[in-house]
Amino acid sequence: MFKKSPIVKINLPGGIVSAGDLYSILVAAEKAKVEDVQFGIRQQLYLKPAEKHFDELKKNLEEAGIPFEDDTDLYPNILSSYVAEGVFENTNNWLSEGVYKDVLDLFDYRPRLKVNLVDDSQTFTPFFTGNLNFITSPVNNYWYLYIRFPKTNTLYRWKGLVYSFDIPRISKLIETVIFENPSLFYDREGSDGDQLHALVHGRDNFITQPVTTELVIPEFSLPYYEGFNYYGNKTWLGIYRRDELFPVAFLKDVCLICLQSKIGQLYTTPWKSLIIKGIDSRDRKLWEMVLGKYRINVRHASNELNWQVEDFSEEALTLKRYIIRQFDRDDVRTSGLCFAVKLNPKIGLFGSIIIRKKENDSASRRKALDRYDILYTRNFNPNSKDLLLFRQDVEKENLGVYLISLSKYYYEQQQSSEDLLHHIYQQEASGKEAGVQKEEPKVYHCKHCYTVYDESYGDEGAGIAPGTPFAALPHTYECPVCSAAKEDFVRTEGVAVKM
Repeated sequence: MFKKSPIVKINLPGGIVSAGDLYSILVAAEKAKVEDVQFGIRQQLYLKPAEKHFDELKKNLEEAGIPFEDDTDLYPNILSSYVAEGVFENTNNWLSEGVYKDVLDLFDYRPRLKVNLVDDSQTFTPFFTGNLNFITSPVNNYWYLYIRFPKTNTLYRWKGLVYSFDIPRISKLIETVIFENPSLFYDREGSDGDQLHALVHGRDNFITQPVTTELVIPEFSLPYYEGFNYYGNKTWLGIYRRDELFPVAFLKDVCLICLQSKIGQLYTTPWKSLIIKGIDSRDRKLWEMVLGKYRINVRHASNELNWQVEDFSEEALTLKRYIIRQFDRDDVRTSGLCFAVKLNPKIGLFGSIIIRKKENDSASRRKALDRYDILYTRNFNPNSKDLLLFRQDVEKENLGVYLISLSKYYYEQQQSSEDLLHHIYQQEASGKEAGVQKEEPKVYHCKHCYTVYDESYGDEGAGIAPGTPFAALPHTYECPVCSAAKEDFVRTEGVAVKM
């Protein structure tokens, strides 16, 4: 089912595809005996023909004028939060369907770097999984730009806000400069963002605005994105597949219903699902009929929908199912959290809790030797790039126990937040009356792997209690991820968003 080869990838810029274009793709796939298709974490479409039909599929796509890649991913799909527009709550006043489309239409080249276009008020689409992450600002038609240098965890905030219609042009130039200078900016931790900025702006002029307000990452809440849901006087339908496989015959019928009911386009999501907007109440029976015809279930539990796994990874999908069964058995609540299974260190996934496989150096490569680290993001917000280690070297059989424990810890934090804020307020009031200035907890990071030590959190894995000052750590303290010495930690100063 999850053969590594052959694979055909079709980019759907912004996660948008017209019903007519998708139908043409599906017809080409069906002629090559492809029975199922998949969507990827960057909203792209994958086809997996049998080897004997591989050339036939490519020929069919070429004849239909459909761009594709076979067995490569040189040109990542442009990811956007357009799918969330109108159906999930957002408060952005200026970002509209038209702005998304105008920006996407101006891309006159195929990006080799990952580009994200994201509304800053939503939490459905990840902020920082791209290399060029454009995030809406409070200034109309201007975007923050955060560079995540290729193959690194180095994140740099561009000095100025970028004008909407300059996004394709500046993206192309940034990409050109990075690939012209790989020793400076490619697969190199600690790349100098200011140097890149100077090189780019030294070559061309762009309309910019100064950054006067730092980006504020919203509190994370993953909306339930499956089934029939009302918005305004219309309905939208979300479809998720447990095995990630969407039958070609089913999707063809979906396209035909869209065309019949004048629904112009469909939307893919970073959660490998499909969303259809604008369903009229009188057409609801058509959608019920097609779901019933193909036995498509749209009533999955929330704790199954809040996962990200790598594309085409049967191992990651199997691990996800294994953990979900444990969650179901113990009736575990996971609302407000999302999980990522990360087997490849160079893959950017979206998760507030990350199960990261450790490299197995054993010659036997036996499954019993596989170990995993469990990490979580600061405040359990998956858009934060501060990763904290919860447990390391965990066997598969023990993952469920620790994940349940970490989930409980999350809810304890949520439950105590109001009491904690009230307590802090009382302390602050008392301090002010006494003329006392309270010192804010400090944050340090390992200069080798960027693991964070926050005095507010301590390091539970090393037995360091919350509130322990960095200066009070024993001289034997080591980075929990790369074992660097305490002396290799540096103070983190004034960074709004860190990797």
